[in-house]
Amino acid sequence: MTAKLPHLRVRTRRIDDPGELLRFTDPLSPTVMLRRGDGVVGRGCVWRASFSGPSRIADARAVWRELVAAAEITDDAQVPGSGLVAFGAFTFSAASGAASVLSVPEFVVGRRGGVAFVTQICLLDEVGRADLDVHLPEVAAVGADASIELGEGVMTRERHRTAVDESLARIAAGEFEKVVIARDAVGQLPARTDRRHLVRRLAAIYPETWTYAVDGLVGASPEMLVRVLGREVAARVLAGTLPRGATDAADAAARAALAASPKNQVEHRYAVESALRSLGALDSHDDLQSGLTASPEPFLLALPNVWHLASDIRGTLPSGASILDLVEALHPTAAVGGTPRGIAIAAIDELEPFDRRRYAGPAGWVSSAGDGEWVIALRGAEIDADGAVTAFAGGGIVASSDADDEWAETGPKLAPIADALRG
Repeated sequence: MTAKLPHLRVRTRRIDDPGELLRFTDPLSPTVMLRRGDGVVGRGCVWRASFSGPSRIADARAVWRELVAAAEITDDAQVPGSGLVAFGAFTFSAASGAASVLSVPEFVVGRRGGVAFVTQICLLDEVGRADLDVHLPEVAAVGADASIELGEGVMTRERHRTAVDESLARIAAGEFEKVVIARDAVGQLPARTDRRHLVRRLAAIYPETWTYAVDGLVGASPEMLVRVLGREVAARVLAGTLPRGATDAADAAARAALAASPKNQVEHRYAVESALRSLGALDSHDDLQSGLTASPEPFLLALPNVWHLASDIRGTLPSGASILDLVEALHPTAAVGGTPRGIAIAAIDELEPFDRRRYAGPAGWVSSAGDGEWVIALRGAEIDADGAVTAFAGGGIVASSDADDEWAETGPKLAPIADALRG
């Protein structure tokens, strides 16, 4: 990122509740971070930058700081998501050929804690010293919907079995303790499909997740990588999964089986310990570590399609740190990568026959005030400009894993995006 950074003029004002936020975003490239109908959506683009390689998150953080420092910001709302906001999505792997992006919309419309607001952003040189006439963006007409089926990708069932068996052999040899192996599924949307239909279905069926759409990456993630509101830090760790039962009795049995599963408990413990180490290592004065707490035992999180073992982590943002510092420290978590981190990631690059792109990477938003919400990009897909769809789902491999069980686990994880695409 070497281009000269622009000077931005940013104006936020409170508005009456505008109703559904999703309708204010772009039909072909929606920008969204919503949960239970609240959050932020973006429209248009004033500035965009792409990053790559091992320093992609650090480079984005440095550019964002410069952009904020040069901006002229008036924020009459003063709630999380108001003021200058950028949306971002980073690749899972430093070796990925996909772009990690950070972009600033022309408009941001949001709602938080009963306060609704609109932000308008422009290049300072375009408006001189005159004030912006801040207004809501026009609502685009509802476009065409589509129904498609996802088909098998390059990671066939046999290739998946081979990758899992190789992972188990390496675990037995002491190379690593856990690695996450994913598979892909592919499809093709008509290029002019209004992708807000897809986002709307995900939000309706999975209201307890964070519905995200950034730069063509779309999904409904149950896992908050990290959130900062004020100086309060929160993260949610999910590791350990079983499908929901078809009847009440079968569902109760699945819940009990997950709670009692040694394999899933071990997988979950690796993920929580990894997150605690990553967050604690950020602060040399132990400020964050001293206030860091995790759920004493994992709790069972019910989603419409699966049960998850979950733990919530809370703490305080270290002095001088930003949410992008936390994103960099936490990614990739053991829940989507493995343990030890570096060795597991190298094994994933070797064992998976595709580029994960932004799947299982951080996706979210950051504000000039330092707030932000970044999810792990799960239960979703990359949708290219021409409508090509690539969805991913994975599972954690530990010593007691079984290849057939691991393949079966990916089905319910693909279901949210597959069902939404099916309409």
